[in-house]
Amino acid sequence: MYASYVLIAIMGIVSLIGFNNLAFRDKYLFIPYNVNHNKEWYRFFSHPFLHGDWMHLFFNAYTFYNFGPFFEQYLQSMYGDTMGRLFFWVFIFVSMYASASISFFRHKDNPNYRSLGFSGVVSAVLFAVIMIYPMAELGFMFIPVPIPAWLFGGIYLAFEIYADRNKRTTIAHDAHIAGAVFGIIFILITNIELVIANFNALF
Repeated sequence: MYASYVLIAIMGIVSLIGFNNLAFRDKYLFIPYNVNHNKEWYRFFSHPFLHGDWMHLFFNAYTFYNFGPFFEQYLQSMYGDTMGRLFFWVFIFVSMYASASISFFRHKDNPNYRSLGFSGVVSAVLFAVIMIYPMAELGFMFIPVPIPAWLFGGIYLAFEIYADRNKRTTIAHDAHIAGAVFGIIFILITNIELVIANFNALF
C-alpha cells in the first residue's frame, strides 16, 4: 500500500468537504496574513489538501498518482522499506512548507491573498523524479508526443517563471517553482552521485 494512495484519498475527502463547506475551506486554506499575524502555522500543512474545483483536484491527484509511487520505490530502494517510507513522509511535509514559502514572504501582510492545492507538493515530487531519471519520456495531456524528462522540466520551469512574472491568473506559480526547487535540492543533497552520473550520461 503506497503512502501516495493514502495522500490522494485524504486529498479527495478534504477537498470534497471544502467544496460543500466554505467555512471549512476558509479555515484551512493558505492565508499568509493569518499565518504571520495570527500564528496559524497549520495552514502550511492543511491548504495542500484543499482544491478549488473538481478539475483542479483531478489534475493534481492524477499527476501525483503517476509519480508518487515511483518516488516512494526509489526512497525504499535507497534507505530500506521502513526508512524509505519515513523519508517519503518527511519529504511530503517539508515540501508543503517549502512550496508555500515564497507566497508567504510575498503576501504575509496582504489580508486578501488566498491559495490552496497540492500543486506545490506535486511539483516537488515531479522534479525529484526528473532528477532521478532525466531520460525518462514524459507525456502529458497538453504535449502530443512524449519528451525526455529533463527537457520537460526545463520547459515547465521556464513557463512557470514567465507566468509568475507576468501574472494573469490566480494560479500560485511561485508555489510550483518553489516545489520544483525543493525537489531538485533534495536529490542533490541525498544522492549527488546519481545526479553526477545522470549529468555525465546526458552530456
